[in-house]
Amino acid sequence: MKVILAQPRGFCAGVERAIEIVETALEKFGKPIYVRHEIVHNPHVVKRLKEKGVIFVEDTDEVPDGKVVIFSAHGVTPEVENHARGRNLTVIDATCPLVLKVHTEGQKYAKKNYEVILIGHKGHPEIEGTLGRIRSNNGIVSLVSDIEDVKKVSVKNPDLLAYITQTTLSLDETRDVIDALKARFPNIVGPATKDICYATQNRQGAVRELAKLVDVVIVIGAHNSSNSNRLRERAEEVGISAYLIEDASHLNLDWVKGKERVGITAGASAPEDLVQEVIELLRREFKDVSVEIMQGGVQENVHFQLPTSLTKAKPLNPPAT
Repeated sequence: MKVILAQPRGFCAGVERAIEIVETALEKFGKPIYVRHEIVHNPHVVKRLKEKGVIFVEDTDEVPDGKVVIFSAHGVTPEVENHARGRNLTVIDATCPLVLKVHTEGQKYAKKNYEVILIGHKGHPEIEGTLGRIRSNNGIVSLVSDIEDVKKVSVKNPDLLAYITQTTLSLDETRDVIDALKARFPNIVGPATKDICYATQNRQGAVRELAKLVDVVIVIGAHNSSNSNRLRERAEEVGISAYLIEDASHLNLDWVKGKERVGITAGASAPEDLVQEVIELLRREFKDVSVEIMQGGVQENVHFQLPTSLTKAKPLNPPAT
């Protein structure tokens, strides 16, 4: 059996930054540190941080007075941020810089009196934060997920209309919806393709190429991770079976039994050690398992700086020993 690993795969710069923010806050302030919502959508990452002293909450009201609260990489609404600051909590924002860029883009359009159409998945934390940021500037924004939504959306002035997209959607995913928007509203404007999240685009492009080389694709990631689900879908579009698993314990060996070439990739919030655990399982269960990295993949060298609210903050109390 030959195992071929997608390149790139796993952690993106935004996820690495979010985790580094939490770990740096633990070192600086001591435990416990509170994080609103899962810092990233991966149960293993969440579990490991809990073991280090992180308490995850769904509402800032759950954070005791005077404590540190970190907002997840997905972003939050201004109401959530203002409520936390109004309680004199030490607030650290781990929102991915690329998500912040979408917030800025939407707010820029709103300030120019453009009505905004946001392309994304209803209920996703990133979407809730982006909608809130635009509306906080008295902007009018509508959410569409597919072409059917485009047919039904109502706008006040089609000549003052703009679109933005959820970062975990690739250019390929949004193309049909954008084309439908442009067909219905010829004067609609939107961000340049370079504003699409590099990690989403790179990982989906890689898994599509990987699927052409193998007999089955295993995607490692959380089931509530949008980008991980999209990776599975991209592989299936090539015409082969693809499965999303959280870790090696969820791998059904029947999926790979008798396969000569098995492709493995990981969502942007999945740690690399989960990939290696799947490889070790395959080596235990099957003979002559070789591993190689897919050729021609994009080499990523993106790194985001930590927020100044963390780097310049003074410890509240000496960290617990």
